[in-house]
Amino acid sequence: MDIERLKDDIVAVLENKKALDIEAIKVAEKTMLAEYFIIASGSSNTQVKALVDDVLFEISEKYDMKPSRVENDSGSRWNVLDYRDIVVHIFYHEEREFYQLEKLWHGPLSIDVVDDINNNT
Repeated sequence: MDIERLKDDIVAVLENKKALDIEAIKVAEKTMLAEYFIIASGSSNTQVKALVDDVLFEISEKYDMKPSRVENDSGSRWNVLDYRDIVVHIFYHEEREFYQLEKLWHGPLSIDVVDDINNNT
């Protein structure tokens, strides 16, 4: 399986359905969970559900592949599709702002406290 092609196809599905703020973050060097996290959001619960349904349908049709795991909250405001090498997070925009997953996975996962202290004195 070509992971880059799968990533690009998932992003294309999200773009075609007008997902907001789509990010594909390479996390392979930071975690064993996946090669990529794809994070996107929708402006309504209906759009979020449509984004999830379309990714599931399109990837199943093109690759004959289903995620190994699908998780969501009761209102489908936060959804995870685990394609093993690629984990797709689709949020309602308010939940995405609250969890801010991008901040966890961009850049280093630690803070240089000494620099922060020196800059504040």
